[in-house]
Amino acid sequence: MPKNKGKGGKNRKRGKNEADDEKRELVFKEDGQEYAQVLRMLGNGRCEAMCIDNTKRLCHIRGKMHKKVWIAAGDIILVGLRDYQDDKADVILKYMPDEARLLKAYGELPDNIRLNEGIAGGLDEEEDGAGDDYLEFEDEDIDKI
Repeated sequence: MPKNKGKGGKNRKRGKNEADDEKRELVFKEDGQEYAQVLRMLGNGRCEAMCIDNTKRLCHIRGKMHKKVWIAAGDIILVGLRDYQDDKADVILKYMPDEARLLKAYGELPDNIRLNEGIAGGLDEEEDGAGDDYLEFEDEDIDKI
């Protein structure tokens, strides 16, 4: 039987925390990059995101972030645009909630993006009270029935 020459298996990797809690420098977008909000996770290291330029793109999570940085619906991410495929992009960075608030305060993110919601209803499309699931009746209406 071969000897184990490594320093441990997946449980050791799981216990290793890459010191993500410490403050890091805020990264702004450059040319060829765009801010986006995750609409839904698709699996296989992919997600669907709505970019700030109102384009829905299929985003691929890069290998350095895969299984290390957890991305959920509603998160603000930085994507690298592909010059040969406009409908696809690559996730470069996930912003922490406090970093996303700073980006909004600096004017990098538009005002119609909601940051503190878990679901990605972020870009205002339609809000005309369609979320009401119940009807309210007056006492007189009940007596007529």
